[in-house]
Amino acid sequence: MYPVLSQAELTGKRVLLRAGFDLPMEDGKIQDISRVEALVPTMRYVLDHDASLVIMAHQGRPKGKPDPAFSQKPIVPVLEKLLGTTVHFASSCTGPETQHLAASLAPGQVLLLENLRFDPREKENDEGFARELAGLGDVYVNDAFTNCHRAHASMVGVPAFLPHYMGLQLEQEVSHLSKVVEDPAHPLTLIVSGAKMETKVPVIAFFQTKGDDILLGGAIANTFVAAEGNDVGRSLFETEFAEQAKDMLAATGARIHVPLDAVVAAELKEDADWKRVNVSEIPADMAIYDVGDATINDYISVIEKSKCIVWNGPIGVYEVEPFATASKRIAQAVATATQNGAFTVIGGGDTIDLHTRYNLPLTAYSFVSTGGGAMLEFVSGQQLPALQALAA
Repeated sequence: MYPVLSQAELTGKRVLLRAGFDLPMEDGKIQDISRVEALVPTMRYVLDHDASLVIMAHQGRPKGKPDPAFSQKPIVPVLEKLLGTTVHFASSCTGPETQHLAASLAPGQVLLLENLRFDPREKENDEGFARELAGLGDVYVNDAFTNCHRAHASMVGVPAFLPHYMGLQLEQEVSHLSKVVEDPAHPLTLIVSGAKMETKVPVIAFFQTKGDDILLGGAIANTFVAAEGNDVGRSLFETEFAEQAKDMLAATGARIHVPLDAVVAAELKEDADWKRVNVSEIPADMAIYDVGDATINDYISVIEKSKCIVWNGPIGVYEVEPFATASKRIAQAVATATQNGAFTVIGGGDTIDLHTRYNLPLTAYSFVSTGGGAMLEFVSGQQLPALQALAA
């Protein structure tokens, strides 16, 4: 359906690779390089086939103008270590100097471009910008599954001007996630969390028709708790989605599991004075930061009988140790289900960060997606613009 890298003639060519890095950084230091590591096979394949490599990617949300806090430059030493070669850096993703650097590359050499989102034309999907980017290469390879749901110039504009192919990681993403969409084993369970209902409603609605159980966490779970008529105190939730949540709970199809109890506290801190309460007894001056034991046990009982599991988003505010309990136990339960033969897919930046932060093995699952929003849109049957551009 989509052209793949093994079909490309690469010898002597400049390969323009759209990577999906967008790495978590604090004070200019990279916290997790797993998204770079995931693309090493594609980068290595290109270099081993006597081609040069021009890498373009974005970092964070710099609002269409240069911002040192979102520079790609800190990624250069990471790439050099992983690829074992010198990596040149272009301080802009377009312009005469960048064109010269790209044109000067010999086979086996690598050039990393500055943040695509430093130029507002990237998010605007500007045709002129896409044409300028395309001029840096002879062949286009998309290995940025994380951004495939975005109709940006580097994702959907550039393929119109160059021979285009899926990278090896993107090929794996499509192959594994298609199993969930096309012919999933049952019982099929979705574990979904996050802050915004708007992005999760289509996913929940899709799995209500295709799945068997839906386990909720985070602020979206709070919205469903409130929709059941409970006072959620100072918890983060969305009043405007309460009626829709109520309608979804009443709809036929997969059962939506709403938390039965919660871990609450007056402050979000490591030494918080927290307690477990029933969701009908949340104090007005406290907020929900995790689910309680009754909910965890309910969720685990569902996971144990599931044959296919999709997990996107930790259950509680996992970054603060006292509120990471549910997420850790869910991770262990999904890992055990994998050992017992279930097909399990996990994804999303926070889900990966949970595992990194608490040394939980990512190898415990059938497949680990590099995507968050893209993963959810794909498994809920939506068409991703960048994949459509590759098929054209």
